Amino acid sequence: VYKRQAFQWAFNISGGMPLIQTFIVKDTEVITEGMMVSMDTGEVDKAAHGDAAIIGIAVHDADNTDDGLTVRVIVNRDAVYSVVDANARAVDADLDLDTAATGVTTDSSHTFKVFRDSSATEPTLVYINAGNHWLDA
Repeated sequence: VYKRQAFQWAFNISGGMPLIQTFIVKDTEVITEGMMVSMDTGEVDKAAHGDAAIIGIAVHDADNTDDGLTVRVIVNRDAVYSVVDANARAVDADLDLDTAATGVTTDSSHTFKVFRDSSATEPTLVYINAGNHWLDA
């Protein structure tokens, strides 16, 4: 069975569908579907753990090595994302974004909060921690 190795939108805590907005991709950035992106000087790039302006996940690939491309991003403040993670996680645990911006790793800067308990064989459900989301600024 193929398991996607990036974030996927699961649901919004408040209900409803994902809100998707279009952003200009920073020059030379390569964004992949399911990657967390953040705002940087008016354009988006790959997010990093501890970023204070994470927007959400890209809904398609955008190779901006030639500049001028846009990417559509899920922007809901209360979006919950599913990600394959080979570790058991407890509700309310803090996690960080991995270096590829497509998964989670051990906490050092509280980028994400675990939404509910999960075993090592289940996807981990996370949301962007308060103070790290683009709409918190």
